[in-house]
Amino acid sequence: MHIIMLLKEFLDDIRNQKTRAFLTTIAITWGTLAVILLMAFGSGLSFRMQEGLLNAGDRIIRIYGGQTTKKYEGLPVGRRIRLTKADADILKESIPMIEAVNPGYGRNVRLRNEENSASTFMEGVYPAFEFLRRLYPAAGGRFLNSRDLEERRRVVFLGSVIARELFGNEDPIGKMLKLDGLPFKVVGIMPEKLQTSMNNGPDDRRAIIPFTTFQGIYGHRYLSELIVKPARPEDSERVISEVRRILGKKYKFDPSDERALPMWDFIEQEKIGRRIFMGINIFLGVIGAMTLIIAGVGVANIMYVVAKERTREIGIKRAIGARKRHIIFQFIFESLLIASVGGLLGILAATGIIKFMWTLPAEGGALQFLGRPLMSDAVVLTSVTVLALIGLLSGFFPARKAANVDPVEALRYE
Repeated sequence: MHIIMLLKEFLDDIRNQKTRAFLTTIAITWGTLAVILLMAFGSGLSFRMQEGLLNAGDRIIRIYGGQTTKKYEGLPVGRRIRLTKADADILKESIPMIEAVNPGYGRNVRLRNEENSASTFMEGVYPAFEFLRRLYPAAGGRFLNSRDLEERRRVVFLGSVIARELFGNEDPIGKMLKLDGLPFKVVGIMPEKLQTSMNNGPDDRRAIIPFTTFQGIYGHRYLSELIVKPARPEDSERVISEVRRILGKKYKFDPSDERALPMWDFIEQEKIGRRIFMGINIFLGVIGAMTLIIAGVGVANIMYVVAKERTREIGIKRAIGARKRHIIFQFIFESLLIASVGGLLGILAATGIIKFMWTLPAEGGALQFLGRPLMSDAVVLTSVTVLALIGLLSGFFPARKAANVDPVEALRYE
């Protein structure tokens, strides 16, 4: 019943001050909209950038042969370190923290389909490469399998862009092409994917053949790279240390000599990226919150005006026995109600804008990153928390001032 009376008094005041109430609600709505949109776009950008990195390497460590820069056991600097297939087997057997090891070859090749031709970077890999590098096939095709490897089949998996250059709008799966003059059958196509990190070009232009087929055709002895995936991302530093120790012992180089065995740690890059974008999201959230705080100042000013206008009313309530906490509760209730109405309108408007952004095409350009804002639970929780604080603070100080009015003086107020 007490809440109903407070609500009735609030509605009566709204009717008397329609313009003031409208402008205050709009200010809260705008502030809420700014907080949610800024944080949603920040979260969406962070997610897309992180996905782009994982699409290039799903929490893996890429290892390359290098050149020594430190003397070791009497051996000179400048020695070449070249990795072989046997190194992959040694690491897999010696380091239990490793989930997968994938040796790979690579070189530039020429592809031809009738009159269409293209040059690209080709890799010879094992089937696990599909998951390590997120080279998932489109419907109707497949990635390389163990039989391709065992039988040294001349099959090729193509990125979507290179496939389109060679076959146009035709479905290339099952068709033949020439790879450096040799016939190969296309078994799968990778759909276009967002990729924010790459080497030797994007995966959309990649050609992939079985490791054994590559070795049989080109006779390479030394690997282009070794891909290692720790069973747990948090073990990446220990895995790197063990790799340097084991291969350092085999090839006789100082394990602390990083240039002897260069590595590309995608796990560490992901951690750095998360920290960077967390900072960006906090910054955007603070900017939005400042907008909301300005709106809160407007609510507080209005509540001060309301307290002044109701001075005589407050005096009467105090004279007939109303306590200070009743007066304070009344003003906080009204300020929270204003904040809640404006906040709800802001959340609904932000939700509509975010849904609309998802309907827009996001192929290439800035929209590929910014056109997918994410309204996560954290975004909504932050907005509701800020709104609650705004409502409490903007109502508390005017309420305290109103509650401290001397009843006798209040009754004399005109």
